[in-house]
Amino acid sequence: MPSHPDRSLRLAGASNFRDLGGYAGADGRAVRWRRLFRSDHLAGLTPQDAERLRALGVTRAFDLRGVAERAAVPYELAGARQVPLPIEPTVVQRMKDLIDAGQQVTPARTVELMQHTYRAFVHDNAARFAALFEHLLEADEPLVFHCTAGKDRTGFAAALILLALGVPRDVVMQDYLLTNDFYQMPTLDDSRAPREVLNVLWRVQEAFLDAALQAVDQDFGGPDRYLAQQLHLTPAARERLRALYLAPDGLLS
Repeated sequence: MPSHPDRSLRLAGASNFRDLGGYAGADGRAVRWRRLFRSDHLAGLTPQDAERLRALGVTRAFDLRGVAERAAVPYELAGARQVPLPIEPTVVQRMKDLIDAGQQVTPARTVELMQHTYRAFVHDNAARFAALFEHLLEADEPLVFHCTAGKDRTGFAAALILLALGVPRDVVMQDYLLTNDFYQMPTLDDSRAPREVLNVLWRVQEAFLDAALQAVDQDFGGPDRYLAQQLHLTPAARERLRALYLAPDGLLS
């Protein structure tokens, strides 16, 4: 395994599938490569994509999509156990509700909607993220966690994981914004939302994740307290997480 593998796996059927490895975490120890993957949904994987994930040893897939999302776009990944951890309502559903109510949807209103959604991750969905950490602590077998686009629910989950591993907040934000480099927005010819709104909806902005992190800071006293009090990540559990997913001193893999 090279010391610095590509962060994006450049899969044909999942444009936002990428590795969280390599970032400097607690005590300067790097996040291990090829253990923690984040992605958009996996229903479009080609047989070659699936074989590549099998070769990487991915045995766990944590699906943050809502119940209807999973039912509408199911998938199978040979050799991997699927674990649903639904986070709802989705931002798309929130948008549809606004349109159905006859409200005008503008780019600025969409930014507000996204920020509200991210704050809801913090306040309303802690149990789902706590469950994800419970699974992370089971073993260090390669895993992927994903939602539909791999940018919002997945983005906040990735931020929590990296923060728990001691990765600095500015680096966490850099990883979050990589979605804009990789994610390929779906074709939505029947969408009732204007293109400039969709460009907000299907991309990420620093203001989105900032809304969640500010809620963590203001309402819970910061990431450390949030992880401990809301996600039940005790000091011992946090040490185990770091033992599993950070490389030993001086190693990068």
